[in-house]
Amino acid sequence: MVLLEEEIIGLLVESGKTLAVAESCTGGLIGHRLTQVPGSSAAFLGGVIAYHNSVKEKTLRVPPDVLEREGAVSEATALAMADGVRRLLGADVALAVTGTAGPTGGTKDKPVGLTYIALSAAPDVRICERHLWRGNRRQNKDSSAMAALSLLRRHLKRRV
Repeated sequence: MVLLEEEIIGLLVESGKTLAVAESCTGGLIGHRLTQVPGSSAAFLGGVIAYHNSVKEKTLRVPPDVLEREGAVSEATALAMADGVRRLLGADVALAVTGTAGPTGGTKDKPVGLTYIALSAAPDVRICERHLWRGNRRQNKDSSAMAALSLLRRHLKRRV
Protein backbone atom coordinates (compact mmCIF):
# COMPACT_ATOMS: atom_id res chain seq x y z
CA MET A 1 0.00 0.00 0.00
CA VAL A 2 1.36 3.40 -1.01
CA LEU A 3 1.40 6.02 1.71
CA LEU A 4 -0.31 9.34 1.04
CA GLU A 5 3.02 11.17 1.21
CA GLU A 6 4.61 8.77 -1.28
CA GLU A 7 1.72 9.24 -3.68
CA ILE A 8 2.01 13.02 -3.41
CA ILE A 9 5.76 13.05 -4.06
CA GLY A 10 5.22 10.72 -7.01
CA LEU A 11 2.52 12.97 -8.46
CA LEU A 12 4.68 16.05 -8.01
CA VAL A 13 7.70 14.42 -9.67
CA GLU A 14 5.57 13.00 -12.49
CA SER A 15 4.13 16.45 -13.24
CA GLY A 16 7.42 18.30 -12.77
CA LYS A 17 5.90 20.46 -10.02
CA THR A 18 7.47 21.73 -6.82
CA LEU A 19 5.88 22.20 -3.40
CA ALA A 20 6.31 24.55 -0.45
CA VAL A 21 4.44 24.61 2.86
CA ALA A 22 3.61 27.24 5.48
CA GLU A 23 2.63 25.75 8.82
CA SER A 24 1.30 27.37 11.94
CA CYS A 25 -0.63 25.00 14.22
CA THR A 26 0.94 21.87 12.69
CA GLY A 27 4.41 23.11 13.61
CA GLY A 28 6.28 21.41 10.77
CA LEU A 29 4.39 18.12 10.80
CA ILE A 30 3.51 18.31 7.09
CA GLY A 31 7.11 18.96 6.11
CA HIS A 32 8.23 16.14 8.39
CA ARG A 33 5.82 13.68 6.81
CA LEU A 34 6.83 14.64 3.28
CA THR A 35 10.54 14.35 4.01
CA GLN A 36 10.05 10.81 5.32
CA VAL A 37 9.71 9.84 1.63
CA PRO A 38 13.06 8.96 0.01
CA GLY A 39 13.69 11.28 -2.93
CA SER A 40 11.24 13.93 -1.72
CA SER A 41 13.85 16.62 -2.42
CA ALA A 42 13.05 16.20 -6.12
CA ALA A 43 9.78 18.04 -5.52
CA PHE A 44 9.57 19.39 -1.96
CA LEU A 45 11.42 22.70 -1.71
CA GLY A 46 10.82 23.36 1.99
CA GLY A 47 8.61 25.24 4.35
CA VAL A 48 8.15 27.98 6.89
CA ILE A 49 6.84 27.38 10.39
CA ALA A 50 4.96 30.64 10.90
CA TYR A 51 3.77 30.05 14.44
CA HIS A 52 3.91 33.70 15.51
CA ASN A 53 2.07 36.46 13.67
CA SER A 54 5.31 38.38 13.15
CA VAL A 55 6.60 35.51 11.00
CA LYS A 56 3.35 35.47 9.04
CA GLU A 57 3.78 39.20 8.38
CA LYS A 58 7.53 39.54 7.86
CA THR A 59 8.40 36.28 6.15
CA LEU A 60 5.20 35.26 4.37
CA ARG A 61 4.00 38.84 3.74
CA VAL A 62 0.53 38.29 5.21
CA PRO A 63 -0.90 41.83 5.25
CA PRO A 64 -1.13 43.21 8.82
CA ASP A 65 -4.68 44.41 8.18
CA VAL A 66 -5.74 40.82 7.36
CA LEU A 67 -4.35 39.61 10.67
CA GLU A 68 -5.98 42.50 12.54
CA ARG A 69 -9.36 42.24 10.81
CA GLU A 70 -9.70 38.46 10.32
CA GLY A 71 -7.24 37.07 12.86
CA ALA A 72 -4.51 34.47 12.49
CA VAL A 73 -7.08 31.67 12.32
CA SER A 74 -9.03 32.62 9.21
CA GLU A 75 -9.51 31.78 5.56
CA ALA A 76 -7.92 35.06 4.48
CA THR A 77 -4.80 34.39 6.55
CA ALA A 78 -4.48 30.79 5.32
CA LEU A 79 -4.73 31.90 1.69
CA ALA A 80 -2.23 34.72 2.22
CA MET A 81 0.17 32.27 3.90
CA ALA A 82 -0.09 29.85 0.96
CA ASP A 83 0.45 32.61 -1.59
CA GLY A 84 3.33 33.98 0.45
CA VAL A 85 5.27 30.74 0.83
CA ARG A 86 4.71 29.88 -2.84
CA ARG A 87 6.25 33.21 -3.87
CA LEU A 88 9.01 33.09 -1.24
CA LEU A 89 10.29 29.65 -2.24
CA GLY A 90 9.37 29.84 -5.93
CA ALA A 91 7.18 26.74 -5.80
CA ASP A 92 4.47 25.71 -8.24
CA VAL A 93 2.12 24.62 -5.45
CA ALA A 94 1.90 25.60 -1.79
CA LEU A 95 -0.04 24.46 1.24
CA ALA A 96 -0.73 26.49 4.36
CA VAL A 97 -2.33 25.56 7.67
CA THR A 98 -3.44 27.83 10.48
CA GLY A 99 -5.64 26.96 13.43
CA THR A 100 -6.01 26.42 17.15
CA ALA A 101 -4.75 22.98 18.13
CA GLY A 102 -5.69 23.33 21.81
CA PRO A 103 -6.23 22.70 24.58
CA THR A 104 -6.30 26.47 25.13
CA GLY A 105 -6.53 29.45 22.81
CA GLY A 106 -10.05 28.96 21.52
CA THR A 107 -12.87 31.48 21.68
CA LYS A 108 -16.62 31.27 21.16
CA ASP A 109 -16.23 32.32 17.51
CA LYS A 110 -13.02 30.39 16.94
CA PRO A 111 -13.06 27.28 19.13
CA VAL A 112 -10.21 24.89 19.77
CA GLY A 113 -9.87 22.60 16.78
CA LEU A 114 -10.80 25.23 14.18
CA THR A 115 -8.36 24.97 11.28
CA TYR A 116 -8.06 26.53 7.83
CA ILE A 117 -6.10 24.73 5.14
CA ALA A 118 -5.21 26.60 1.96
CA LEU A 119 -3.69 25.62 -1.35
CA SER A 120 -2.17 28.07 -3.80
CA ALA A 121 -0.99 27.05 -7.27
CA ALA A 122 0.18 28.93 -10.32
CA PRO A 123 -1.30 30.63 -12.17
CA ASP A 124 -4.56 31.30 -10.30
CA VAL A 125 -5.69 28.37 -8.16
CA ARG A 126 -6.63 29.28 -4.59
CA ILE A 127 -8.58 26.83 -2.42
CA CYS A 128 -9.36 26.93 1.28
CA GLU A 129 -11.03 24.38 3.52
CA ARG A 130 -12.39 24.91 7.01
CA HIS A 131 -12.27 22.09 9.55
CA LEU A 132 -13.33 21.76 13.17
CA TRP A 133 -11.51 18.92 14.90
CA ARG A 134 -12.68 17.53 18.24
CA GLY A 135 -9.54 15.77 19.45
CA ASN A 136 -6.71 16.63 21.78
CA ARG A 137 -3.76 18.76 20.64
CA ARG A 138 -1.84 15.90 19.01
CA GLN A 139 -4.96 14.53 17.30
CA ASN A 140 -5.90 17.99 15.99
CA LYS A 141 -2.41 18.49 14.56
CA ASP A 142 -2.44 15.03 12.95
CA SER A 143 -5.92 15.60 11.52
CA SER A 144 -4.88 18.96 10.08
CA ALA A 145 -1.75 17.53 8.47
CA MET A 146 -3.72 14.63 6.94
CA ALA A 147 -6.43 16.96 5.64
CA ALA A 148 -3.80 19.24 4.09
CA LEU A 149 -2.08 16.33 2.36
CA SER A 150 -5.44 15.00 1.17
CA LEU A 151 -6.32 18.39 -0.32
CA LEU A 152 -2.98 18.45 -2.10
CA ARG A 153 -3.45 14.93 -3.47
CA ARG A 154 -6.92 15.80 -4.81
CA HIS A 155 -5.53 18.90 -6.51
CA LEU A 156 -2.60 17.03 -8.06
CA LYS A 157 -4.76 14.16 -9.32
CA ARG A 158 -6.99 16.67 -11.13
CA ARG A 159 -3.95 18.35 -12.72
CA VAL A 160 -1.82 15.34 -13.76
